[in-house]
Amino acid sequence: MTKENTKVKILTPEEKLNLSLELYWSARALKIAALKKEYPEWSIAEIEAKVKEIFMYART
Repeated sequence: MTKENTKVKILTPEEKLNLSLELYWSARALKIAALKKEYPEWSIAEIEAKVKEIFMYART
């Protein structure tokens, strides 16, 4: 088992939830940045709508 896995296992449920939310919002921010670079002509509203759509239909 890696050191990182051990650290996650000892977190409280609240800490795990906060960590997962941080990761989620970081992923959204990265997707916004990528779309801004790929489609500079899109408005912020268009980009936010696309990110919302992407995350709504994302699968694992």
